[in-house]
Amino acid sequence: MKSKTNQLTITYILIAVFVAIVFYKISIKYYYLDYYKIFNFTKDLALVFLTGMTFRYILSKNDNRNKIIFEKLKKTNDEIKESNEKYDIVAKATSDTIWDWKIQKDKLFWNKGIKSIFGYDQDQVGESSKWWFDNIHPEDSIKMSIKLYSFIEQKTENWQDEYRFKCADNSYKYVLDKGFLLKDENGKVIRMIGAIQDITKQKKEELRLKLLETVIVQTKDSIIITEANFNKTKLPKIVYVNPAFSVMTGYSVHEITGKSPDLLRGINTDKDNIKKIITSIKNREESVIEIIAYKKNEEEFWLRFSMIPIYNSENELSHWVSIQRDVTEEKKQEIEKEHLIRELTKNNKDLKQFSYITSHNLRAPLSNLTGLLNLIEDIPIENSELKEILHGFKNSTNLLNETVNDLTKVMIIKDNPSTRKEVVVLKEVFEKIQSQLIFSSHTHQTILKVNFENAPLLEANKSYIESILLNLLTNSIKYRSENKILEISISTHQAENQVIFIFTDNGIGIDLERNRDKVFGLYQRFHNYPDSKGLGLYLVKSQVEAMEGSISIESEVNKGTTFTITFKNN
Repeated sequence: MKSKTNQLTITYILIAVFVAIVFYKISIKYYYLDYYKIFNFTKDLALVFLTGMTFRYILSKNDNRNKIIFEKLKKTNDEIKESNEKYDIVAKATSDTIWDWKIQKDKLFWNKGIKSIFGYDQDQVGESSKWWFDNIHPEDSIKMSIKLYSFIEQKTENWQDEYRFKCADNSYKYVLDKGFLLKDENGKVIRMIGAIQDITKQKKEELRLKLLETVIVQTKDSIIITEANFNKTKLPKIVYVNPAFSVMTGYSVHEITGKSPDLLRGINTDKDNIKKIITSIKNREESVIEIIAYKKNEEEFWLRFSMIPIYNSENELSHWVSIQRDVTEEKKQEIEKEHLIRELTKNNKDLKQFSYITSHNLRAPLSNLTGLLNLIEDIPIENSELKEILHGFKNSTNLLNETVNDLTKVMIIKDNPSTRKEVVVLKEVFEKIQSQLIFSSHTHQTILKVNFENAPLLEANKSYIESILLNLLTNSIKYRSENKILEISISTHQAENQVIFIFTDNGIGIDLERNRDKVFGLYQRFHNYPDSKGLGLYLVKSQVEAMEGSISIESEVNKGTTFTITFKNN
């Protein structure tokens, strides 16, 4: 602009000087004439007019030139504006962030995508490449910058790389960055323009697919993927099998791919199961089927497999996935288990029959023996040895009678798991049992603490509750400590829809570290007492469970025992 002004000024001066010289020559010629003054004035006027017209002409030309230049500039600006708008539209359509890097000046421009995709406001964005590199993940920055500068040095036109770029909230997104170089007429790199695309979702999906692929390849279960379509005679063609399939069947990937799973069929394969498979395919429904299949070496094995239909994004069936497992050993175990159950059922039935017969056959002799022993008590016996023998015989007979009665109760419980229930008043039951107990000389010192106030009623089998309390009280008296007064505490409390029954004594206790798993077992004895049968706690547990309750024990040697019984109270 300054150059144009100087040119205009010099042109105007030259023209004015030329006109002045012409008029000067004319004025010398007419100097001595009488109308010189008039001429001199006219000459000045003409000079001003001519130079003014000349200046106007020059300015007019300059205005026209400026107008043309302005129109060109306006057109250029409109084109640039339109180009930038297209840039932004393309960036929005492709979800790209456009960047423009003037390499020589290290000036970096970012479009609106830096805000919409990464959350940066304009005042947060740096104007140099340093800000760009600083926001690349530290693990990716060095690798990416080496690739970029190597690309610039080689002057290859197109470049792309994947890395993680930091967002305004300090999180990172996976991006695909593509760029190209602009060079001047001498081939010197002056500018680079690129587009950053957010590929976080694709990257996560890629990682997820890699993980799934790892699972499929590493799993011990056989996996088959087949086509969706099939004809009436053959199952859909296989498109993929994992390594476990080859291990299970002996067929390699190349041998089985493109073939039908019908290769696994054989002479003993149930045709009804094949029909089930075809029906599932026709109905496009999931199913689990077990069939007899055949390996490549014609070895027979049991195959359990699921069939799962896979649909594409347009909800069209695209493939079938089948997860398969060799269950031959399981089948063998099932057969053995069924055989064992049949044998146990038969043995149990025979044992019950034997128990009933034994119990029935023993009752009559035991009744006779008991009656005879009662008669002998009325006969005076002087011989002390005979008297001691008869006393021992009577105790043994009574113990045998109690054992038979307890076994009969257990058999009745096992044969009749469902018991008749009624509302039981616990205080009345306890008073009845207490009156039945015959306390010996040491028993009168027993301290009983009974509290049924928090849960006075229980919906249960009354005779079972009586038996449970009687067994627990008898055991506490039998296994009392000789060094202290026996204390027994019985209490109940309500917990939601349950009644908790707690029975505690300070007797000799049980070593649970050695015997916890045996406490409620049949014929389990933990103390060397001659009249111990090993049936009491087994009977208690059987009766509790028959009433859908549960029982647990806590005990310490020489400190005492606590039984916690839980009943449902509907």
